[in-house]
Amino acid sequence: MNAEHTWRGFPREDFEFNGHLCILVRPHEALPGRPWVWRTEFFDAFAQADEAMARAGCFIAYIRLSDRYGCPSAVEDMEAFRAMLVEKYALADRPFLFGFSRGGLYAVNYALTYPGHAGKLYLDAPVLDIRSWPGGLGKAAREEKCWRECLACYDLTEETARSFGRNPLDRAEELAKLNIPVVLVAGGADETVPYDENGLPFAARFRRAGGRIRVIVKPGCGHHPHSLEDPTPIAAFLLKEG
Repeated sequence: MNAEHTWRGFPREDFEFNGHLCILVRPHEALPGRPWVWRTEFFDAFAQADEAMARAGCFIAYIRLSDRYGCPSAVEDMEAFRAMLVEKYALADRPFLFGFSRGGLYAVNYALTYPGHAGKLYLDAPVLDIRSWPGGLGKAAREEKCWRECLACYDLTEETARSFGRNPLDRAEELAKLNIPVVLVAGGADETVPYDENGLPFAARFRRAGGRIRVIVKPGCGHHPHSLEDPTPIAAFLLKEG
């Protein structure tokens, strides 16, 4: 399968890679070095920042690896996809990683596994602890189907999941020491992926370890809507050198 059409006025190519649906959006005029945004989940959902980056000259890419919760095998499939895009389309080695909701697991786990291939991260209402979501071991309700899938992906049981120490939240200090900047946007009233169980402690640990992070909290906002009506602060953080 290989189809050409458009996304928000930009040329879009849909294709398969290793059995997975993939999307590549081309900017009208690429920036030097051919930078790209990697939307790790939910392509085109609340895509204000994605569109702003495309207008600035970035490619937008996506591979569907849904229902794998950023587990190690999913991260390996991600790396194969990145390597293919770099070789076939001459894209930059280090994409911007956009992790929305459960996409935060993919974005952070990929950056931790392949830090030399990860650019800045944009995390939006991110899941950073599987015990919080989908596990429901904190304030949020459990998502039973997702939790069963997640346990299977990580080869965990209900008991071993409680002491699981490889969540992005558990590794915030490790990420900070890799010098990968992060912009984090979240709703302060998020009951699905509670901010105080995910983004808030992650940002605190990341910052204490010397990481560079910008946090934008939307007071009174729940899990949706994601992003910002005006994504300029997000795009400016990502596109600024350093």
